[in-house]
Amino acid sequence: MSALESIIPQNQGDSRLSYAVRLMEQLVVATFVVDADCRVVIWNRACERLTGLLASEVIGTRDQWRAFYTAPRPCLADLIALGRTEEITANYEEYDRSGRDAVFSDSYRVRSWIDMPRLDAHIYLTADAGPIYDESGKLVAVVETLRDMTVQKEALEELERLATHDGLTSVANRRCFDQTLNTEWRRATRESRTLSLLMIDVDFFKSYNDTYGHQGGDECLRQVAAAMSGVVMRSSDAVARYGGEEFAILLPTTDPEGACLVAERVRTAVASLQLPHSGATIAGHVTVSVGVASVAVTTQGVAAQLVSAADAALYHAKETGRNRVVMAGDATGPAATDAQAA
Repeated sequence: MSALESIIPQNQGDSRLSYAVRLMEQLVVATFVVDADCRVVIWNRACERLTGLLASEVIGTRDQWRAFYTAPRPCLADLIALGRTEEITANYEEYDRSGRDAVFSDSYRVRSWIDMPRLDAHIYLTADAGPIYDESGKLVAVVETLRDMTVQKEALEELERLATHDGLTSVANRRCFDQTLNTEWRRATRESRTLSLLMIDVDFFKSYNDTYGHQGGDECLRQVAAAMSGVVMRSSDAVARYGGEEFAILLPTTDPEGACLVAERVRTAVASLQLPHSGATIAGHVTVSVGVASVAVTTQGVAAQLVSAADAALYHAKETGRNRVVMAGDATGPAATDAQAA
């Protein structure tokens, strides 16, 4: 008789439980079972393969944590057995309760990146766990199944990255920028914060393409994007390819002076690349023009006003000589003053 059979009463001659236990032990899905005291009663072969921890090391013990952690802490099945399910959300990245595709009735599903100490591997693990009760309603065991979803998770993350990033320059794409702008605008409205935007254009880029070819132009855009990304240090700041040779940098919680400082650093970083540009009339290397707009966001405005103001400032920078930073007069009006000219 197995450890699980010993804790669940069965009628004399009833072999269904024995069959179920044998089936569970042979499942290709990694599965383990703990009793009401969190002692392991089943640790099937698939679980051994997935975790690197042998059944002989854990059966009859509370050492199931060794498969997943370097120090003692409860697994999903333990939290259910101990009646501490309120702790699940704090212990795992993703959590569902009794999803419609759940393996067990009244079950819990969690997903999280786990460092598997026995395998020296970092995997994305999905775990489903649910309780088993006897005829009187008393908890006698908890079953937990495990699935390595690393390949699927990495594929999903790559798809999400491709959906939000520009394939050429690897910075955020226009779609991502629009979403981020709307999100930051709402946040700035709630918190009464300042939001700044830089609109950046590579000077004489058509001439660059004509001179160095489209492959040369692509490489130019990649290097310009990398230079801008190197300037922007805060995780909340967002660099995006707005379209063609035009880029945008969103700067939450940044006043006009701070935005102009970043803009000048961007202009200098691109100029410092010293990318040859024989078709430029203002310098022998690639330069950028930058329009800056900054606004203390209120419920009266809309995000499009910030874009229009920065775009107008960029137009003014190009009209007044290029390779310069121009600050918009305000968030709704035309560009006003030069912040930098070189």
